[in-house]
Amino acid sequence: MTIRVLLADDQALLRATFRILIDSCEDMEVVAEATDGAEAVDLARLHRPDVILMDIRMPGTDGLTATSVICADVELTDTRVLILTTFEIDEYVAQALRSGASGFLGKDVTAEALLSGIRTVASGDSLLSPGATRTLITRFLATPGLGTRLASSDDLTGLTSREREVMAWVAEGHSNEEIAEKLFVSPLTVRTHVHRAMTKLGARDRAQLVVMAYQSGLVQALPPDGR
Repeated sequence: MTIRVLLADDQALLRATFRILIDSCEDMEVVAEATDGAEAVDLARLHRPDVILMDIRMPGTDGLTATSVICADVELTDTRVLILTTFEIDEYVAQALRSGASGFLGKDVTAEALLSGIRTVASGDSLLSPGATRTLITRFLATPGLGTRLASSDDLTGLTSREREVMAWVAEGHSNEEIAEKLFVSPLTVRTHVHRAMTKLGARDRAQLVVMAYQSGLVQALPPDGR
């Protein structure tokens, strides 16, 4: 299957560069380009892309607002948002993840990392490195008053002990393969536990499962100094 990508960025040169790179791959194509968040929402509803590369800082409707609208649209449940940002860690990225974005990339990303990131997000996984995950959670996601709360401790009562355990490892940024090694099971078994936990909690994807793990208290955020 071809991964259909929507580009949302106000910089024409960057969009052109990304389009050339993406269209050069046999397994993906750019279906449309948006110059601001409002246009991104309209084009997402028109083309139903698999992945949206979304810049946060755009004139008019910004990428954060657009991400919230797109991820809340029941007609776009199969569309994944991959945030593009000049800064890998900032409050806007954290809010975008809370709104339903599946991950983020710095604008200085290499061509290989960009294409890999698109494929990762399109497959239903999140694009969050362990270090970035912990930093985001510590600085923003666990801070009271920052956006909608997705989960409480009561919401986890329907999970099995193994699903909780796997969810905790996911929240710490470990891949399915790494978790499988720790639990002496297959990666497929881990993936099954992850998807069952997502289904029970109503998580859009792995990134929202991470947010829920911290907001519910399943995993504790470290203090800002990491100690």
